[in-house]
Amino acid sequence: MDEHLPPPAKVLDLGVPNPLSGLMKDMGYEVDNTKGEDLDFDTSAVEVEGYDVVTGFEILEHMVNPMPLLKAVKAPKLVLTVPMRLWFAPAYRSKTDKWDRHYHEFEDWQFDWLLEKAGWKVIHREQWTSPSKFPLGIRPLLRSFTPRYYGVVAERDELGVE
Repeated sequence: MDEHLPPPAKVLDLGVPNPLSGLMKDMGYEVDNTKGEDLDFDTSAVEVEGYDVVTGFEILEHMVNPMPLLKAVKAPKLVLTVPMRLWFAPAYRSKTDKWDRHYHEFEDWQFDWLLEKAGWKVIHREQWTSPSKFPLGIRPLLRSFTPRYYGVVAERDELGVE
């Protein structure tokens, strides 16, 4: 992140404090977190002025509709990651936690399009795998070389395209 926004930038991280927000603090960023509110219904946290960037690591897939949140962001930059849709595995759904489920798992073009429709321009994108330590079975083997995660850095689109 520091190549696109060096510390000590002011960061609003979507979600409660977590290891990644702690890592950003350790890197010299000034980090605030949202409070665990349901961002489908309450976007007020991102409507606050004064942040240089809003980050969201594995958050948007849990939302029914991330569009209102993306449109409400006042910060000039976004750094977001989402799980990618895998052709060989269904969307994640916890059997024990009713909140830990994915409404969306994106293809890269779908996520780019969502951001574009919300008024953002992707300036950097990256994909990576999530190989298991012991790739026994076909799905773990496929995960060792199939991108599972997609991350972007986006800026407000100067044209204001919606």
